[in-house]
Amino acid sequence: MSLISKTCSPQRRRGAELKNREKGDSASLICAQRVGFLCTFASLRLMAFFLAFTASLPAMAAETLANYPDLPPTAAVEVAIKNSPEVLAAQSGITAGEAISRRLQAGEHEFNLRMMGQRRSVNPSERYREWDVGLERAIRLPGKAALDGKLGEAEKARSQTMYGDALHEAGRSLLKSWFTWNRERAQAQQWSDQVDLLKQQAQIVAKRVRAGDAPRLESDLAEAAVAQAQSMLHQARLREQVAANDLGQRFPDIVLPKATTLSMPAPLQQGLDYWKEEILMHNHELGVARNDSSLGRLHSERSSADKIPDPSVGLRFAGERDSAERIVGLQLSIPFPGGARSARADESRALAEMAVQREAAVLRRVTAEAVNSFVAAQAAYGGWQSARSAADKMSGNAELMSRAYALGEMGLPEVLTARRQALESTLTAAIAQLEAAETRYRLLLDAHQLWKLDIDGEDENHAHY
Repeated sequence: MSLISKTCSPQRRRGAELKNREKGDSASLICAQRVGFLCTFASLRLMAFFLAFTASLPAMAAETLANYPDLPPTAAVEVAIKNSPEVLAAQSGITAGEAISRRLQAGEHEFNLRMMGQRRSVNPSERYREWDVGLERAIRLPGKAALDGKLGEAEKARSQTMYGDALHEAGRSLLKSWFTWNRERAQAQQWSDQVDLLKQQAQIVAKRVRAGDAPRLESDLAEAAVAQAQSMLHQARLREQVAANDLGQRFPDIVLPKATTLSMPAPLQQGLDYWKEEILMHNHELGVARNDSSLGRLHSERSSADKIPDPSVGLRFAGERDSAERIVGLQLSIPFPGGARSARADESRALAEMAVQREAAVLRRVTAEAVNSFVAAQAAYGGWQSARSAADKMSGNAELMSRAYALGEMGLPEVLTARRQALESTLTAAIAQLEAAETRYRLLLDAHQLWKLDIDGEDENHAHY
């Protein structure tokens, strides 16, 4: 029995191993199916996320390029800037630059036709009619045509840079006029709110006077405060109208909205080095100075080349003795250089050196302006935060004092003083908010990151003005 059991035990073991293997295989199969399902599910989730992300790209791009809420619509800004007289004049300058380029490439030399008729008398009986015709043209020496081509390209580049500078300056002017109007509008709105508050205060005073809790003098004082605030409101509205008229005359394509939105100023995310590099990279005034320096150098080279005059080559046809004699000739005319050519070359070299020094001066000034713009934007943001905190506290203090006066616990002069201080702090906060927004937008404009009118070929992420 033991032998049978011993003999059968290996078979049982193999059977058990087969069953365990089958169970393991089935478990592995189930695990593989689960893993495959999870991978498929994850792939589907990733694909759905990718499709959703891809579908949201236009929306994200639209959000990135959306209009700033406290600025005019981008489409209106583009039309207004491109229709400004300075930009239109610079656009005509591009046409002039292209014409100058064609003129320089063609050269100043032209064909000259010479004709002569004469009558020859040998003796009283022999008279002959004679004629002479010549066609000649000066020829630019080798090297001069290449310099003229470079000068033409430099003139075109300068006119295009000046067009970009005109766009930039028009954008600056628009931004300045827009925020000037917004400041005057904010002040008018604040004075209007102050008039309403003082009228409410005057009503409270009148109730107390009628109830016998306050003297008549306080009613007169409250009415005088209302009248003074109304006078300031009229002046503020006049300044607002003047600013609106100025903006409308400068940029008639900008439609002033009935209500404006004051967005919360945002701090600068990058440091000074980033903004300085961006502004210097895309500054058109510096670009114009560099164009002038390049033009000065090319003009100097061209004047030096002109020390050797261009020769003139021509053909000559003549008929003498009543055309009995025919003449065909080739003529060459070489001017002798004088002192004027050397003086002109010296003048061009001096002018080129002047252009180099002007470029250096512009670089220093633009660098200083970039630093000042960055510092001003940072300071304006910090000033707005402090002004807003002070305005909130002063406004809360004025409300508490007004309630105390209604309960007979505070005198009217103190309440009016608190109202005046609250108004001043609120006005300061509103102006500081606009100043923070304007300085930040000015920095973005100088770095070509605000409005996108014309694309710079070297960097498609920045505007060309």
